Amino acid sequence: MANNLNEFLENFKSLSMSTIDDKGNPFSSYAPFIKIEDKYYVYISLMAKHTTNLKNNNICSLFFVEDESACSNIFARKRAMVQCNSKMINQDTKEEIVLLEEFKVKFDDSMISMLKSMKDFYVFEFTPFYGEAVFGFGKAYNLGGKDFSEFVERENTGTKGHGK
Repeated sequence: MANNLNEFLENFKSLSMSTIDDKGNPFSSYAPFIKIEDKYYVYISLMAKHTTNLKNNNICSLFFVEDESACSNIFARKRAMVQCNSKMINQDTKEEIVLLEEFKVKFDDSMISMLKSMKDFYVFEFTPFYGEAVFGFGKAYNLGGKDFSEFVERENTGTKGHGK
């Protein structure tokens, strides 16, 4: 088991995100991401439905799940869910330039440059306010700590769990 969320996410290149559309319905999609301290960042097009949703409602949920081919039990895939507030980073600001350099480190420099040239791609920042991680049966945690990546034992709710 990973010791913290950052360790679990080391090999992830993309995240799944659930946004809320203009009718209040959930919409799921994915995007490549970077993580710096406790914040997640994606670089996405204004033409994408998830971008419109984020511009209209800054609440979203991020989801990371162990690859099916790597899991030992399909019913107990390792996973983490992070609820966030989002904000769009203005283009051509110092903040965007620094973040795009980090995207270039993790991903292909030429790909990020090509996306930048399209003029409709924006960096979105996700700041967690709640999270959970599950690493098997009876191994469910809340996320906490300074950078919101520590596994925090859940308080006993009086239930035995899983029929025990």
